[in-house]
Amino acid sequence: MTAPPVRPPTLTQRLSPTPRGARLARRLALAQLDDWGIPPDSGTAEAVAVIVAELAANAVTHGRVPGRDFELRIALVTGSVRIEVSDTLVERRPPDPGDVPEPASLAETGRGLVLVDALADRWEVVDREPPGKTVRAEVDVPRWLSIAATGLNHRPDGASA
Repeated sequence: MTAPPVRPPTLTQRLSPTPRGARLARRLALAQLDDWGIPPDSGTAEAVAVIVAELAANAVTHGRVPGRDFELRIALVTGSVRIEVSDTLVERRPPDPGDVPEPASLAETGRGLVLVDALADRWEVVDREPPGKTVRAEVDVPRWLSIAATGLNHRPDGASA
């Protein structure tokens, strides 16, 4: 008998392409990290929250297709938290890492991917099926071994999740 493949703990949620959906994405991500033993006031959780907020806002603002949701996926992979935000618009593809332009000093928009670039340890833009795109970012978890040792069912401080 072959054991099933080990899959990383994952949260996947489709959300409405509205400001409310973007706010909910951030809240869901923070709640999931807390369940995994990454406290909301940690540097990792704060970076993930900003990245999710920016990518969800971009999906709502620039990737919205009427009648189609965007998707948030958060996964705890070895050593990091992986964030994926997908939308169904193929015409507007964000710049790749290293090609993100600096916004004008008084510009009211254009800082989302600058923040993602600054906070993520790695990120990329990939095509997805069905048509659309996914922005994937990873934030390294400095205390990975202590989180992994808890079995993801208990907080590193010993309290139950």
